[in-house]
Amino acid sequence: MHRSAAFHGHIPGFAAWATDEAPRSHRLLRRLFLPLLRLIIAFRSVSGPPGANCGRASQPAAMSGFNLLHLVTKSQPVALRPCGLPSGACRRKKTWPVVFSHDELKRRLTPIQFHVTQERGTESAFRGEFTDHKDDGIYTCVVCGAPLFDSDKKFDSGSGWPSFYDLIKEESVTLTDDFSHGMHRVETTCSQCGAHLGHLFDDGPRPTGKRYCINSASLAFQPREQAAPSPSVAAELGGAGKGAPSSATEGAMASSKTEL
Repeated sequence: MHRSAAFHGHIPGFAAWATDEAPRSHRLLRRLFLPLLRLIIAFRSVSGPPGANCGRASQPAAMSGFNLLHLVTKSQPVALRPCGLPSGACRRKKTWPVVFSHDELKRRLTPIQFHVTQERGTESAFRGEFTDHKDDGIYTCVVCGAPLFDSDKKFDSGSGWPSFYDLIKEESVTLTDDFSHGMHRVETTCSQCGAHLGHLFDDGPRPTGKRYCINSASLAFQPREQAAPSPSVAAELGGAGKGAPSSATEGAMASSKTEL
């Protein structure tokens, strides 16, 4: 049996015109209609209500030409390979250990920093301050100053955004299912203040195989000689009061004032 007939034989009314022996008008209709049907089926397989595919990676979705984080490289698209999440990570946290007022963040963050970290925005590819940054040091959250990534773990992914294959501490970043744009990705946010950072993919280098694809606007940088020793984030931020940055945080804020 013809492949099309086998595929559509279970659908009433399709079998009569899904073969090469069908009338010419039917064959023309088939050529026009079947690709559309397959596209609809493919779209429905990667879309769905938030939480429907929690903990399971979906198939790559066909992307249009608009700017989506981490899907464009200088030469070719980066394959969409989102990593699976631990069970229970579907729901977005509503509260965070460190909280800043909207007015304060509007005042001390640049427009692109605010848009990315507070509105889950995306900076343009290859335009971020830290995309080609190679200095030795620590990358911190631009909002609260929590240490996130070491420059030793940074690599050139060709995606147009800073990429890291590991974290300073696993608990420093929270992973959340992201079903925006009709696909399943894994969003990364700062575990201290909830600032949006970027997304996590399973196409990084060894030894982790992970690619933390991060907006430059979400980061500040501390040179190695200025970076504090590696106390826990909780101890570093503790004692400053809820919503009040520590001394390390203030240094990160000062270094993050460059307009992206």
